[in-house]
Amino acid sequence: MASRNGSQARKREDHDTASDLEQLFGYNLKRAYIIFQTDFRKALGPDGLGPRSFALLALVVRFPNITQSELARALGIERSGLVAIVDELEGRGYLHRVAVPGDRRVQALVATTEGSSAYADALQRVRDHETELLADFTDDEKKMLAHLLQKIRLREDD
Repeated sequence: MASRNGSQARKREDHDTASDLEQLFGYNLKRAYIIFQTDFRKALGPDGLGPRSFALLALVVRFPNITQSELARALGIERSGLVAIVDELEGRGYLHRVAVPGDRRVQALVATTEGSSAYADALQRVRDHETELLADFTDDEKKMLAHLLQKIRLREDD
């Protein structure tokens, strides 16, 4: 998982002399995302779920019989892009498609027992990876960070 090489003092000094770019929220969010995503992939291993597959499986486990259109909206991705992720998870035996009564054109998704188990394992690994990455944060800082990120994310719904 993430390593803690280098001193905090040096990082603070570097921040004090940072370029304009490093003072931008978007730049810092992107850099933080890259760190989280890289560590996420390490935590789940080379054959583990990727971030998009993990997110999709999380919603299928939480909302059995969710349609692909509902999933695409919830994840903020094109329905066409969703198909490849669904195919991957179905190929792994983690979910299956079921017909929606009354509309043969629509398919819903249901997690298999294996998929639910794989999700539970992945969720624990993701929680552990986040705990490690945020080890220097107080509980109040973690709550504030989560609140601020959700506030940005929820603007998408406006």
